[in-house]
Amino acid sequence: MARIVLGNWLVRARWQVTRLGAAGRAGAGLLVLTLVFFIAAVMPQKQILEELKDKVEAMQQVQPDSVGQTKLNNNQALQVFYDFLPRSDSSPYWISELDRIARNSGVELNGSDYRLMMEKESKLVRYEIQLPLRGTYPQIRAFIAGALQAVPTLALADIIMKRETIQTGRVDARLNMHLYLNDY
Repeated sequence: MARIVLGNWLVRARWQVTRLGAAGRAGAGLLVLTLVFFIAAVMPQKQILEELKDKVEAMQQVQPDSVGQTKLNNNQALQVFYDFLPRSDSSPYWISELDRIARNSGVELNGSDYRLMMEKESKLVRYEIQLPLRGTYPQIRAFIAGALQAVPTLALADIIMKRETIQTGRVDARLNMHLYLNDY
């Protein structure tokens, strides 16, 4: 009996498919493909999303108390900022760090010029650093990225690039950087 019902159902299904025509069959195929994609790709991601939402909720329940207690007034916030900056006597370390990054990135460092600038009534010291570099454009970019990542209080103030001809792969660059240090 079940065989007859199944055979009947298959005959009716074939008749309906032939009745649809080419456009209808393509649409039905796309509908089936969409259903398979939803089950195979979207449903697992929905479960991962729910797990991440639960994790975020758990983290938010833990943190509000600790965040609420760390409110700082202006003077305290300024002191935290100054404490973040390295001390001014650490400047030789940071300059040698720039030299190391230049060697690692493959650029030629053709000397350098350092000038100490002290602001009146400020706890900040600023070293103005001029670095003449020679290398390929990707090497110079790698040096800049490495320097800004390795030295947290370094700022790129100015960059001048010059290439003799288009065929030349080497670029002459002059970087003006500021290194901010704590002087108290």
